[in-house]
Amino acid sequence: MFSALGWGRSSATVLAADSEKEESADEEQARPSGGTKTMGGRQFWGDVELFSGWRIQRHVITGHHRLLDSRDYRYVSGTLETCQKRLAEIRAEQMLPPMSGRAVILLHGIIRSSKSMNRMREPLEKAGYRVFPFDYPSTSVDIETASQYLASAIKSLNGIEEINFVTHSMGGLVVRAFLANNEESRVGRLVMLGVPNKGAKMADMTHGWSIFRWTLGPAGQQLVSDEDGFIAKLPTPKNEFAVIAGSRGTLTGYNPLIPGDDDGTVTVQSTRLPGATDFTTVKSMHTALPMNKDAISCTVRFIIEGRLREDQKPRPIPLAKDGASDEKQEQPAEPSS
Repeated sequence: MFSALGWGRSSATVLAADSEKEESADEEQARPSGGTKTMGGRQFWGDVELFSGWRIQRHVITGHHRLLDSRDYRYVSGTLETCQKRLAEIRAEQMLPPMSGRAVILLHGIIRSSKSMNRMREPLEKAGYRVFPFDYPSTSVDIETASQYLASAIKSLNGIEEINFVTHSMGGLVVRAFLANNEESRVGRLVMLGVPNKGAKMADMTHGWSIFRWTLGPAGQQLVSDEDGFIAKLPTPKNEFAVIAGSRGTLTGYNPLIPGDDDGTVTVQSTRLPGATDFTTVKSMHTALPMNKDAISCTVRFIIEGRLREDQKPRPIPLAKDGASDEKQEQPAEPSS
């Protein structure tokens, strides 16, 4: 999501740079045989096929593809078929086994990249899940188009028996759009971190600004809290899902420009999607949610057990009855950490 105080070109540049810095330790190892380090440009590429640590990406403007390994080294570029052929050769050369088991797909928010979700990876892998960081061109396409990239990537997960999702910010809306338009029997649980399920007040305030449209692209325009807007028309997921909101635990939150408790960008109330299996808050600002220790432990527990807190019963968000609103069902809560 965008900054609590609005976006300028410098803000976007800083965040893009931060995303590039969020590399794992082995990024600095020697160049692998046959691979060439990519030079960034994450906002123009989206994953369309995933296999273990490998991914095939499509460029949103040119339409050409590239094959990357887990450290973002490029092995070939060209047509989809060219990349698929090279991946098949690598699988044979390295005797890589077919995929199997349970998976978790990590989805970042707008302007960010999969690197922003790195802290989630190790705990989920230790819990026995195969983890797939997913990249999509968040500032270059609308949310529905981003969900089509996700659909293509999921289709490639041959052998995977169960697919769960951990999402941050707009990533949760991408998953909701995917679930609305695709029948996928392998879907398990979904965790939403700071997802503006009822729209973002900051988008309401800034979506008419030229700098906002230029920086956040078509998806940014869809983040408004419009009763007839894109988000309002997304159906509630049918699978189990949990909501984790960033909170200060006060009536005013971190951002005085938006009403109610908030994480500086998204209000607690906006995250509360009726139908959720469980809900909690953690003391965190928006961008830091995927790195928050308490949010990570809650996320892993929900993926495994279907509840966020070990010492608490699930706190579901009930579906509204007779058109009733969820607005008064949750008072500002003391954050869990």
